[in-house]
This record gives sequence, structure tokens and C-alpha cells, in this order.
Amino acid sequence: MTRVLIVEDEEGLLEGLEHNFKYEGFDVMTATNGQEGLKLALKQKPDIVVLDIMLPEKDGFTVLRELRQRHRDMPVLVITARNFEADVLKGFELGADDYLTKPFGVKELLARVKRLVQRGPNAGRAPMTTYTFGDVEVRFEPREVLKIGKQVALSYKEFELLKYLVEHRGRTVSREELLEEIWGVDEDLGVTTRTVDTHVSNLRSKLGSGFEQPFIVAVHKVGYKFVEPAGAVMS
Repeated sequence: MTRVLIVEDEEGLLEGLEHNFKYEGFDVMTATNGQEGLKLALKQKPDIVVLDIMLPEKDGFTVLRELRQRHRDMPVLVITARNFEADVLKGFELGADDYLTKPFGVKELLARVKRLVQRGPNAGRAPMTTYTFGDVEVRFEPREVLKIGKQVALSYKEFELLKYLVEHRGRTVSREELLEEIWGVDEDLGVTTRTVDTHVSNLRSKLGSGFEQPFIVAVHKVGYKFVEPAGAVMS
């Protein structure tokens, strides 16, 4: 069942959209402010987000910007009462996949959402199967890492951490984000940011020799960034 998150603060419109999406067979989640919507999108990872721009607590543009920092491929359709070209362009620049201006027909909205879902997040894009940097080759399937042609023994979490950093290379990733995405928890239950530091240290130890500069660099008081070495190859 396709999961849609609708972030809209107009109660009547939200109820109507929820009813129509459920009637069309969608699994529907809702939020009435930007902060709640962003939290749900990051935690639940819906198949598509229908996002209003004029929202309390955190506006839709801010939600879209922060969502794209974490999930570049999650389809987002923006809806707004503001029919200004600058707003439309800003939405697309921030990563919106489609745009509708209020008032709109529900049938048109449903048709656009279905099109985005059918297109999928990786339409026209070959999946990344290997990533080679320096003398290290990461094989995402069957989850192997080779260094100078020899297999390196990584734990499940070490591999997941490396994979996530590679997929988000060039961007600073906070320790809190890594805890949530790799361990599936907030900083509680004995799993702390020190756990992230330990796993990063293990990766550096197992893969790091032979590089002029560290491939995983620490960003003070924030987290880590995978810095793509020269000559890295993705396939």
C-alpha cells in the first residue's frame, strides 16, 4: 500500500484530502504543522509527501530544504495559496517534484501524486552497485568491502555506516542523524553518539591506510563528512 504524508494546517482541506486518498487505497499520515510534518517524514519515510507552504512552526520551504538534506529522492508535491512565480521557482530549486496552486481539483492532485509514485525516486537512474575510492572497493550487493583486492571484515553496522556516508558524501551528517538512520534510535537505551565515534574510528582503522587525507573527516561539534577522494568511481 502506498503511504502518503499530507502536511496541511487547514483542517477542512486536510480532512477532505485524507478521505479521498484513503478512498483511492493510500495509507495516509497527516500533520498540521511543519515541525511535525518533517519529523514524520524523516521517521516514517512515506512514499510521497504532499506539503503545504504556509504552515505554522516551520514553513513548507524550510521543511523541504531540511528534508532534501536527508532524503534527496523522496517525492514531494508542494501545494500553496500563493501563486507567485518566485515561489514556484523557489520550490523547484529546493527540490520539489511538482507544484499545485490552491484552489485545485482533488482528481488532479491524485493524478499527479500517482504519477510521481509510479515514476519512483530512482526513475531513469541506475542503482549504485559499487563505489571505488583509493584502493577500497565497496560492493553494495553482496555487501562486501575489498582493500587492495582483499576482503575486509566489517560488522553489519560498520557497513551500514560506510554506505550511508558514501550515499551522502560531501554533506556533513550529524551524529544524531546517524544514530537515527543506522541504529534506529535516539540517544537513549545505551546507544549514544560515542557509539558513532567508535564505529567511525573502526572504519578509519580498517580502511584508512594509504590515503593522503582522511576520507571520513570530523566536523567539530556536529558529526562527520565523507570527502570523496580524487579518482573515486561509482558504478
